[in-house]
Amino acid sequence: MTPERASLLIADIGGYTEYMSTHRMSLAHAEVNTARILESMIRAAPGFDLVEIEGDAAFLSRRVGTSDPQAALTEILDTSVAMHRAFHAERQYVVTNLCPCGGCKEAGNLKLKFVAHVGDVARQTIMGRDKLVGIDVILVHRLLKNSVPIPEYVLLTEELRGADGTSLPQPVHEIAPDLEGIGTIRAFFVDVADLDGSPPPLRKPSWGARLGNTLAAAGQGLPYMVGLKQTRARQR
Repeated sequence: MTPERASLLIADIGGYTEYMSTHRMSLAHAEVNTARILESMIRAAPGFDLVEIEGDAAFLSRRVGTSDPQAALTEILDTSVAMHRAFHAERQYVVTNLCPCGGCKEAGNLKLKFVAHVGDVARQTIMGRDKLVGIDVILVHRLLKNSVPIPEYVLLTEELRGADGTSLPQPVHEIAPDLEGIGTIRAFFVDVADLDGSPPPLRKPSWGARLGNTLAAAGQGLPYMVGLKQTRARQR
């Protein structure tokens, strides 16, 4: 396994556990809607490779060179904004469909946060699937458990932020999480809203689009309702 330098980005849907566990009668639609939102987010990050879907999160990576560390930070911030816009646009389509179930209407409570790091990784094939391994992969996942007090943010490690952090929008806040097996590190977070200063207004779906979304959710949720597929909540 030859190590390579890579940007690591996890886009994590906040409120997913409560969303899935509260609406037991609506699990089928909740599963379909979450998958649809994740797919929209991933399409908004064409420069990154999808490593894995991890329940309510998408783990992405991108090879980077060592000559321009600033480029890695810019790509992370730009991609986070694009994925955040896609998340909210797709969430809007879900909550405005005509289905009255909690799995559709309560999707508006979902939020999106990002954690990002740059480090050395290796590629390993396990059971026919390519995986990224290494201490930096562990670090970025451990960073998901943190003390950031706002629901939607981008959390960056010191390696990704750089020495001065002058390219980050203000305000920037620092935390010092103690990561299991790694120790205390410095990390910096910014509100996603501060990154996306002028987001386009969310387009309200037409009545026809709302009906189409409702029928799609019903059709795609049917295999879960009849037991042909298991929701991620029941797989845990």
